[in-house]
Order: sequence, then C-alpha cells, then structure tokens
Amino acid sequence: MEDVLDLYAEAPDPGRPVVCFDESPVQLIGEVRQPIPPRPGRPERYDYEYRRNGTVNLFVLLDVHRPWRKVKLTERRTAKDYAQCMRDLVDIHYPDAEIIRVVQDNLSTHSAGALYQTFPPAEARRILRRIEFHYAPKHASWLNMVEIEIGVLRGQCLDRRIDTPKRLRREISAWERQRNAARSCIKWMFTTQKARAKMGRAYPNPSKES
Repeated sequence: MEDVLDLYAEAPDPGRPVVCFDESPVQLIGEVRQPIPPRPGRPERYDYEYRRNGTVNLFVLLDVHRPWRKVKLTERRTAKDYAQCMRDLVDIHYPDAEIIRVVQDNLSTHSAGALYQTFPPAEARRILRRIEFHYAPKHASWLNMVEIEIGVLRGQCLDRRIDTPKRLRREISAWERQRNAARSCIKWMFTTQKARAKMGRAYPNPSKES
C-alpha cells in the first residue's frame, strides 16, 4: 500500500511518469423500439425494454501528475490485449520516458509473462526495460487512482444506452478529448501518513510480538 501512496506523493518527473492502469467491461445496449424525440421542456423518452448487444472491454490509462488519460476499447481482455496496451504505452504515449511506473491490480494477465506470450522474447524484453510494475494490494483496488477516473467516465459518458462498438468508441473519444482539454486531474488526498493513522490494524504490532 505504501509503495503506491509514495508514488502518488512524488514530485512530477517527465522522465519517470506514474501511470495508473485498469480495465472495465461495458455492456452494449440497443433499443427494441425507437425512442420518442424530446419536445420543448421535456426529455427524450425511452422504452423500458432493451436489447443486449454483447460486451466489450475498456483499458484505461491515467497519468497521476498531469491532466492526461487514454481509453482503449477492445473486444476482449486477454493477455495479448494487455500486452499490446503496454507496448502502446511505451512506444506511442511515452516514447521519451526513461521508465514508466505502472500502478495496476494483481490480475493474472497484468504481468511480464503476458508480454512474453505475445511478442518475441527480444521485443518483450525491450518493452519491459521501460516499465516498472507497482501493484495495488489485494482487496484494495480503490488505491488505484484510475478507479476514480473510470467512475467519472461511467457517470459522464456511459450513463445511457450505447448499442455498437463504433458508437461507443466515438463517444469515449469525445469524452477523452474534453477531459484532457479541460486539464482535469484527480485530486488524491490519502497519504502514507493518513494510512498509518487510520489503518493501524493493517500494520504489524511489534510490541505484541515481543
């Protein structure tokens, strides 16, 4: 826990950015009947019935120290999809960074092994030389700052019926551009000092062991 919190508290360093990463499923929902267009002073009306059009996956990246986030839509959430996302992080999003500290959960695909499953060994090693993994503790995914950003995404963009991957990708891209242009950031308040004060039971007590 303190490893992640200490990263958040560091001064920004463009050469060693801290990026939070997570993934989230999205259900595609279609209409059974055409919605009734809104009239002046009245909202658009939807039928309560809907059609399930399958599920897609979102990979979400959030820079801890600058107003930047990236959302990538994929059909699946396999080790190969994860590995491709890590290569994009290194080669496209942070090509000049010395090392990228990635905060993520302990899912089985969130590992160096996923890159070796996807790329030739030399390519996997090239990517991994530029990445340093930091894991949020088990049952404490709330320590991953990107969880807050995913909540914002769901509240501002995904709170309505979206029926196709193409439309979802378009809506998310517009939301992403707006958030980045507005220079929106997550204001993180929970520090290592607060963790020690409020979560004492999570720490060993040397006095009881002696």
